[in-house]
Amino acid sequence: MINNDIVLAFLKKKASNPMSFVELAAGLGLDSKGKRAFKKILRILVSEGHIVRTRKGLYGISDEMSLVNGYFESHRDGYGFVITDKPGERDVFIPARATFGALDNDRVIARIESRHRREGRIIRILDRACSRITGTFEQARAAYFVRPKSRKIRFDLYISPSDIGQAVDGDNVIAEIINYPTDKRPPAGKIVKVLKKAKSPLEDTEAIIEEFAFHKRFPRAVLEEAQKLYNKAPDETVQIKRRDLRLLNTVTIDGERAKDFDDAISIARTADGFRLWVHIADVGHYVGWDSFLDKEARKRATSVYFTDRVIPMLPTELSEDLCSLKPKVDRLAFTVEMRFDGRGEKISDKFYPSIINSNERMTYTAVSRILIDRDPAVVSKYQKLLADFELMAELCRALKDRRLSRGSLDFDFPEPEVLLDIQGNPKDIIRAERNFAHIIIEEFMIAANEAVAKYLEGLDCPNIYRIHEEPDMMKLDEITSVISRMRLLGPLKALKPKNLPDIIRKAKGSDVEDIVNNMILRSLKQARYSTINAGHFGLASKSYCHFTSPIRRYPDLVTHRILAEALLKKGLSDGRVKELEEFLPDIAFHSSRAERTADEAERAVLDAMRAWFMKERIGEAFEGKVVSVTPYGLKVRLNEFYVEGFLHVSYMADDFYEFDERQMSLNGLNRRKKFHIGKYLTVRVESVDMEEREVVFAMPS
Repeated sequence: MINNDIVLAFLKKKASNPMSFVELAAGLGLDSKGKRAFKKILRILVSEGHIVRTRKGLYGISDEMSLVNGYFESHRDGYGFVITDKPGERDVFIPARATFGALDNDRVIARIESRHRREGRIIRILDRACSRITGTFEQARAAYFVRPKSRKIRFDLYISPSDIGQAVDGDNVIAEIINYPTDKRPPAGKIVKVLKKAKSPLEDTEAIIEEFAFHKRFPRAVLEEAQKLYNKAPDETVQIKRRDLRLLNTVTIDGERAKDFDDAISIARTADGFRLWVHIADVGHYVGWDSFLDKEARKRATSVYFTDRVIPMLPTELSEDLCSLKPKVDRLAFTVEMRFDGRGEKISDKFYPSIINSNERMTYTAVSRILIDRDPAVVSKYQKLLADFELMAELCRALKDRRLSRGSLDFDFPEPEVLLDIQGNPKDIIRAERNFAHIIIEEFMIAANEAVAKYLEGLDCPNIYRIHEEPDMMKLDEITSVISRMRLLGPLKALKPKNLPDIIRKAKGSDVEDIVNNMILRSLKQARYSTINAGHFGLASKSYCHFTSPIRRYPDLVTHRILAEALLKKGLSDGRVKELEEFLPDIAFHSSRAERTADEAERAVLDAMRAWFMKERIGEAFEGKVVSVTPYGLKVRLNEFYVEGFLHVSYMADDFYEFDERQMSLNGLNRRKKFHIGKYLTVRVESVDMEEREVVFAMPS
């Protein structure tokens, strides 16, 4: 029986040069049935980066050809990195001259030209991530072009006179790319929409939705299919096949504005510790493989959360009703039941479909007031659940202690929260703190995700893992001097991954906590989805997947289906394993890319809200703290509002400043002033660039 290992072994031992499909099949002695299986295996091995298919259709081992598959992560200065499909490999640096016209997030093949420096060049683009560009339409004599808004796009897009539509010089437009740039041909496109200048934060958000090509509406076939699902609501037949957990005390804990409740929890004391039930909405019961709903969810891959709205992965009929674990109603769930001892060590776990009925829709604020503030009014209101909340707190602390002891990174990231007035304008931007209730849910979801990943891995079932690789040592070297200067661990010759948990712990509660956390975060690789389990560095987890949010993340829904199938059939057949191995890598790659796009759009909306908010404060002075230093100036975060802006050296008129790369500081040549990360200073809001959504600071006069 042909399999991945046989093919790889043959290529390594017998193929002295790249070979065609026909040559490989003959060399392996395959019949017609074997050739069909072989085609699927080749697709899998190519998608996972083990082998490469050349332009002439020849196959060879990636390492021997010095070729890697991956996605291109571009930098605004033109260079970039290829993040390889194969986990555990270092990123490949791509100089600006060697990008082959690749754009951010494109899937590419790169040739490694210097193994010592891990430097290479892109030789082929497999899949384009970007088909439309937002920018400014400009006319220069008889030529028309679009200057991209994104600084990561290093070319202007030529527009033929017949493709300019209604655009006039200076308009903000969306252009569709007709020809991508090559060595012999400039990029070209056509105008598909002229964007009106945003006159309000609401219009700016709409423009960003257009810019990222998100679909606010679902196709009619999807909506019709969603409506029909009300006939699939739980009845007695369904209930018989499920574990009835409706008598358990069960709660959801979410933010005040949440509408999609995809996880609920129950807890009980046992003789040797705790029993925890994590109930997750059974979206798979309603959304089958390759239905209209499934295809649309796979395409969207994730819900996108903006300040004033959500663009959901699933229609509201599911996300806010049928699949949402609302209180006082029966809901279908998939339950992970786990037993822990008093120290938080897991003793056993079970997985099964269930039916639940949530007692209360709790908020993080209310639970924190019960457990931390001991607010008499809130405690009295939820007296029947008080013992459960106290058990949750006890188990949470034990789980977190165990996770930290194994080397997990304990980031506590404050996030900006935009408060809107009744017209949808930002009235304040505050630091949104995580409270103890957030940590409870986080620990319980981590435990459930790990349990599911480990169980499926133990059955040798293909799955989509959530992986987080160790940081690149070169990136850690870049921040070693800054961390060393803060003396959190004393002088460091070289920062190593094993040092990171201690540094984060030592910085906790200090003035530099959020700065240290952000520096370390930027040095880490981005977590992503992969069918290859490479572990999760940030959580110090050997096996991790996403299971707990199937309403808003497609990989979670996929894992639900695989787990349900494995439980029903007590494992998967060889044929089913091969089917999953064929298409799961593409889902993993697409979901990772969709997640990055959603993150970028969410940041763009947040930047727009900051710009609108600070537009009314031009000329005012504020206290702030330096959070980043570059040769061009300082990034400063204000104390009064959770807003960041840039102080360019040209606005630091009291002296000439020189950048010290080793100390990551700007040093005055005459007055000996020194600006480093963590330094407090006073800045004045000089201007707000609404097009770039940037706040510009100056030194007070």
